[in-house]
Amino acid sequence: MDLTTERLVVRDWSEDDAEAALAIYGTTDVTRWLTPAMDRVTDAAAMRSVLQAWQQAQPNLVPPRGRWAIQRKEDGAVVGGLGIHLLPPYEEDLEISWQLHPDAWGEGYASEAARALLGWAFTQDTDELFAVARPANQRAIATAKRLGMDWVGETEKYYGLRLQVYRIRHTDVV
Repeated sequence: MDLTTERLVVRDWSEDDAEAALAIYGTTDVTRWLTPAMDRVTDAAAMRSVLQAWQQAQPNLVPPRGRWAIQRKEDGAVVGGLGIHLLPPYEEDLEISWQLHPDAWGEGYASEAARALLGWAFTQDTDELFAVARPANQRAIATAKRLGMDWVGETEKYYGLRLQVYRIRHTDVV
C-alpha cells in the first residue's frame, strides 16, 4: 500500500530504510514518548532486524493494521513512521500512531501522513481509530486534535501507562 499526499508518500518499510529508521527510533527524543514503551534502538543492525520483523508481519495483518514509512517526496528522505495496531489488553480497539525524526517536527508531516492513512483505514471496514499519548506529549496531543480526533479521557488501561485517549470515527471523516 502506497499513499501519496502533496508532500509525502506513505509506503511499506524496507531494509534499506535502516539508517533513516535508526535516526528516528534510535533517538531518546522519540522513544521516550512511545507507547508501549520502547527502548531506543542502538545500531543499524538492530534496526534492520526490527524492520525485517515488521516486513514479515505485514502480510499477515488484517487491514488496516500495519506499519509504514513516511517519505518526503522532494528529496526521498524517510522522515517518520506510522502504524495501526490493536490496543491491549482486549485487542478490540485500533490505535493509529506516528513517529517523526525530531528534525521533521513542526512541519505538519505527522498530520498530513496520518490524515491519508485514516482515509485509507476507513475504506477497510474500520469504524473508529484511537490515538493514545502520554499527558506531557503536547506534540502528539496537538496532532490528534489537528486530525479531528475527540478527547475520550485519561486511562491506565493501555500499556500500564497513564495516557490521554483520542478517537475519530468514520463518520467524522466522511
